[in-house]
Amino acid sequence: MKQLLLDKIEKREIVVGVVGLGYVGLPLAVEKAKAGFKTIGFDVQAEKVDLVNAGKNYIGDVIDDDVSALVESGMLKATSDFSFIDQVDFIAICVPTPLDAHQQPDISYVESSTKSIAQHLTAGTMVVLESTTYPGTTEELVKPLLEEGSGLVCGEDFYLGFSPERVDPGNAIYKTKNTPKVVGAIGKDATEVIAAMYRAVLEGDVIEVSSPAIAEMEKILENTYRNVNIGLINELAILCNRMGINIWEVVDAAKSKPYGFQAFYPGPGLGGHCIPLDPYYLSWKAREYGFHTSMIESSMIVNDRMPEYCVDRASKILNRRKIAINGSRVLVLGVAYKGDIDDYRESPALRVIEILEEEGASVSFFDPWVPEYRYKGETVLGLEELTPEAVKEADVVLVCAAHTNVDYGMVQKNAVAIFDMKNAMKALEDRENIEIL
Repeated sequence: MKQLLLDKIEKREIVVGVVGLGYVGLPLAVEKAKAGFKTIGFDVQAEKVDLVNAGKNYIGDVIDDDVSALVESGMLKATSDFSFIDQVDFIAICVPTPLDAHQQPDISYVESSTKSIAQHLTAGTMVVLESTTYPGTTEELVKPLLEEGSGLVCGEDFYLGFSPERVDPGNAIYKTKNTPKVVGAIGKDATEVIAAMYRAVLEGDVIEVSSPAIAEMEKILENTYRNVNIGLINELAILCNRMGINIWEVVDAAKSKPYGFQAFYPGPGLGGHCIPLDPYYLSWKAREYGFHTSMIESSMIVNDRMPEYCVDRASKILNRRKIAINGSRVLVLGVAYKGDIDDYRESPALRVIEILEEEGASVSFFDPWVPEYRYKGETVLGLEELTPEAVKEADVVLVCAAHTNVDYGMVQKNAVAIFDMKNAMKALEDRENIEIL
């Protein structure tokens, strides 16, 4: 089986299936198709399937013309019918792995996708889980489901591995194609073949590790590293505010050291598809072994409390002008989880807005990248345009995301008070009405 698959990879005879056409799946499907492999995208959302088949792109990191050209040439198509799994030789599972209401891993999407794949899995297929999850998922959950549902044996009839997605929305340098890839599979043959499949598509290095659990844990390490360091800098930001010290200037000075220091910056909390979630996966799994990840859990506490802290700071800004937060008018600039992207998954700005409204504030928002967002079942519309009048009407303006296409000079000239949580206005000289995190 190994040599047959290696030959098919070299001849570009592999048919690729990508399950989940979101921020991870669609860019991967596009790169596979561009590399000369016929690709089928699977998604339960009919809207995404229809958009792909119409040649329309909906992910910021994908080039619009690539999708239309690949669909037109027959190299890429999408479907909600999992029976087409029997036509593919390589399957990448790229479905969401959120947290449930109790902050515990919700792997239902992985489980349901795996069951659907198992019903149509054929011998000689490579299956790779790319969704971020806890160490052990591939071998403890995915492998038994595939074997039970298909009647095939892992390592003999099909290969199974884990290769964590590395997607940084809005990154101008590193995209799916040129980002190094880690591969860990069950058995040396599986690792070799799956790694060969990624090398045939990607420009970045492909790093082989000894097991899926190693690959799963390294992905958790990547994002927990950021979570812990952001927690550290957020805690220092709170301390520096009490001491009257500019944390942003502190970090800029510290990063002048050419070794041993990496700059992290404070903000209203954590956002995105991985960093706010992955430590919960690790701490949940650690309890199975009677172990508490105390340092990690401490950083999670700090980061989770930042939206409440930022609202408290905004309330104090209002109090200085004898305005209660109840009944105040608040304008939020930026609801994306970071600057210059349209992704608001897990954005702390949404929690900031929720707390403000719970306190009785009237909140409006403007985001040039996110005209509307959906939160807890409701769709919220933003201002169509950021006008001087809209800024003047606000009792306080909160900057939650540092978008470069916002006229911060106009905001500063017209705002009564500004709480800049991202230091987006650092270049402005007139700062009398600006307070930073």
